[in-house]
Amino acid sequence: GKQPKMHEGFKAPLQLPQIEVQPDWIDYNNHMNGAFFLVAFDKGVDAFLDLIGVTPSYIEKQQASTFTLELHTTYFRELRLGDPIRTTCQLLDFDDKRAHYFFHMYHGTENYLSATCEQILMHMDMRSRTPAPFPRQILKRLTLISNAHSTLPWPNQAGNIIGIRRA
Repeated sequence: GKQPKMHEGFKAPLQLPQIEVQPDWIDYNNHMNGAFFLVAFDKGVDAFLDLIGVTPSYIEKQQASTFTLELHTTYFRELRLGDPIRTTCQLLDFDDKRAHYFFHMYHGTENYLSATCEQILMHMDMRSRTPAPFPRQILKRLTLISNAHSTLPWPNQAGNIIGIRRA
C-alpha cells in the first residue's frame, strides 16, 4: 500500500503496533467476537496515548489520565483466529481537555477494512476524578499530530448516526 506521509515526525495517519487475533477472542461463529474488536481498538488507544505523552509514568507522576467518553464501532468484514491486525489512527479534533480520533482496522496482510471505531476521550485529574486541561507538552503533540492529519480526508463513518435507513 501507500506509505503514510511524515509531518513533524508524526505519520498521517498514525500506524499503530500490529497485533493478531487471539484464541480467546473467537466466538461460536468461529470469528473475532465484537467485544474483542473493542479490546483491539483499546490497544490502539494505548498506543495513541503513548504518542501524545499520556504514559504509565505520566499517569503516576501527574495523577492525571484519560477516560473514554463515547465510541462508535462499525464492522465490515470478519477477522479469524491468528489473523494479523493493522490499525491506523487519525486525530479528527481536540480542545484543551478532549481528543476526538478515528481508527481504521485492517487485515494485516490482505489489507481489507475490517472495522472502524470513532472515539472521544477526556483528560482527567485522577485526584478529584474530574475533567482537567491537558498540560502544555501534550497539547503541543496534539497540535503537531493535528497539523499532520489536517490533509487526510474525513473518514466516511465519522459522525455516523445509528439507525435503520429507509429509502
